[in-house]
Amino acid sequence: MKKIAILGSTGSIGSSLLNIIKKDKEKFKIELISANKNYRKIIKQAKFFNVKKLIITDKNSFLRAKIILKDSNFDIYNDFNSFKKIFSNKKLDYAMSAITGFEGLKPTLKIIKFTKVIAIANKESIICGWNLIKKNLKKFKTEFIPVDSEHFSIWSLINKEKYNDFDKIYLTASGGPFLKTPLRKFKAITPRKALMHPNWSMGKKISIDSATMMNKVFEIIEAKKIFNIQYSQLKILIHPQSYLHAIVKLNNGLTKLLIHDTNMTIPIFNSLYNNEKKKFNQKNLT
Repeated sequence: MKKIAILGSTGSIGSSLLNIIKKDKEKFKIELISANKNYRKIIKQAKFFNVKKLIITDKNSFLRAKIILKDSNFDIYNDFNSFKKIFSNKKLDYAMSAITGFEGLKPTLKIIKFTKVIAIANKESIICGWNLIKKNLKKFKTEFIPVDSEHFSIWSLINKEKYNDFDKIYLTASGGPFLKTPLRKFKAITPRKALMHPNWSMGKKISIDSATMMNKVFEIIEAKKIFNIQYSQLKILIHPQSYLHAIVKLNNGLTKLLIHDTNMTIPIFNSLYNNEKKKFNQKNLT
């Protein structure tokens, strides 16, 4: 059985990953899940997947969870300094880092030591701390897989290429919910409208960042850091349908493209089953 951990199990990425695992439960043993405030959801997840170790970082939520589970055999922790105790001498096969915002950096850095593979869906960690992440990846010989659809696509296209063997990388952008909105109507924009992404079902923060196109700026910075290239080698292509996620133009004249449906489950699924011949059945994951 694959031993895994999910940092941020109650968010959209973590929930999608658990939904994938639910269809193949006999192959996985979840050693740890974590949340910030959503103690009711993480308790439900822990019971369903028989996860004995939980981290709940919000103090009030942690105390409430402790009361609910006081007569059970679940171990609940309030911070990420417990990794050594939780994992002991065990090396995880896979860890997902899906905590939103800068708060995800510290646990990401800490868990690299305890896993063979880390999938990172937290762009703030990469933008702010890539040098630290890269250092730990090398030190503990941990494989890294980016989960953002664009960066996963680039990684997939050039995984067997040398990182300096291409001319340009194109990241695609849908343009968000306001692509065709005239400037004169921008005063009528509301947060509710900004959350209504035309193609993707995402968390609130990423949806707002996508509506303002700030998310694409973050992704450009991510790509520069992950793939160690110059900004001049990165371009943004507006593609409203969002089926095309990345284009890599190689130095040998060839151009590679990666296309998949507008479903974040696909890069999550492929990060989990990396190098395994596992058929993706979208009907079974909805």
